[in-house]
Amino acid sequence: MTHQHCLILCKSEHHGNTAKVARAMADTLGADSLIAAPEDIPYTSLDEHGLVGFGSGVYFGQMAPALFAWLRGLPDAPEAATPAFVFTTSGLPFLAKLWHAPLKKLLACKGFEVVGEFACRGFDTWGPLWFAGGLNRKHPDERDLERARAFARRLAGGGVVAGVGG
Repeated sequence: MTHQHCLILCKSEHHGNTAKVARAMADTLGADSLIAAPEDIPYTSLDEHGLVGFGSGVYFGQMAPALFAWLRGLPDAPEAATPAFVFTTSGLPFLAKLWHAPLKKLLACKGFEVVGEFACRGFDTWGPLWFAGGLNRKHPDERDLERARAFARRLAGGGVVAGVGG
């Protein structure tokens, strides 16, 4: 089973890390995939998409506030659950389950079924890391992007993609 018309809501603010991952996923999921900032997508267009991704960098230990604000503005949960996935880029991707949990909880309250999670390293210059030249300077790299593509291929196959990572 494939998901037609994938929408990826993405906030990639500092180095473009998350946007690179979103593009790799969208290219793999097909021509009907759309990447947009949450503030650029009206709630009414959600009905046009069979799969919705929510991705961001990690800022001060959490995903982008714009994703939460967009979800809180959604009307009540639809009768049929919309498949969704969550992804992040960060300096410490092994903490992704912790960072994804609040968004996944809100997604469930809004009628989404989270069918997968993905995380990879991203160039991180937060706080004192800036003085040291940053963490994960060349990430996401091609290997990270291939993992994102593999994750998207599993999503396109339908069903739940277990665990965080690609």
